Amino acid sequence: MDLQLKGKRAFISGSTQGIGFAIAQQLLQEGAEVIINGRNENKTRLACERLREQFPDAVVFPCPADFSNRSEVMQLLDELNNIDILINNVGIFGVENFYEISDETWYDYLEINLMSSMRLSRKLLPAMIRNNWGRIIFISSESGVNVPENMIHYGTTKAAMNALSNGLSKLTKGAGVTVNTILGGPTYSDGVAAVVEQIADAQQIDAESVKQAIILQSNPHILLQRFLDPAEIASLAVYLASPLSVATNGAALRADSGVLKV
Repeated sequence: MDLQLKGKRAFISGSTQGIGFAIAQQLLQEGAEVIINGRNENKTRLACERLREQFPDAVVFPCPADFSNRSEVMQLLDELNNIDILINNVGIFGVENFYEISDETWYDYLEINLMSSMRLSRKLLPAMIRNNWGRIIFISSESGVNVPENMIHYGTTKAAMNALSNGLSKLTKGAGVTVNTILGGPTYSDGVAAVVEQIADAQQIDAESVKQAIILQSNPHILLQRFLDPAEIASLAVYLASPLSVATNGAALRADSGVLKV
């Protein structure tokens, strides 16, 4: 299927690995131009090189910025122009006891998981509306709906992201612009893979067994009976970025394999 994305320009926050990188791959495959973002300049450049190797004719370039550093974010915003597709993907996560989470950690999660997408949307949405075309997609999580007891800080920021996305969609009335959210399920990202490999090394068992045990213990009712692959989230994101998705606006779409029961 031709998703009609040739010539469109996308910015993906947090796209040097995982879901963001998978979205970049699929957008480039569809002929879009892509700006890769990461907090480390060298890692961002290397991600672009990997994509150019996969797609030799692609237009892809780096734009590093650390979303925990407000001055870097302000500089990034000054440089971003003529963006047709914004993918708000950057985020941090971790398991912590609610009673032991410091205020500083709460602020870090809010700054990176929520304020990054607010600032990017505030900068780019007005031009999209003037141009009568644009897509903003928030990569959220089922944890923003069913907040885990050991990830309350993370789930709270994702719930706020869901609210932000829903509110912004109301500003697009009458324009060819859409704002949508993807509620992703447990995904085998680079961060999850690192934890799995660490556990496997410590217990001297193969990583695949650890991976399967973790997903079935934490989400026994997941319909896939496995972690999602980042590409499976990316497929939905790229469809939502397409002109073909114009009838979908203000929606929170699930890519969670039935983890959510509400």
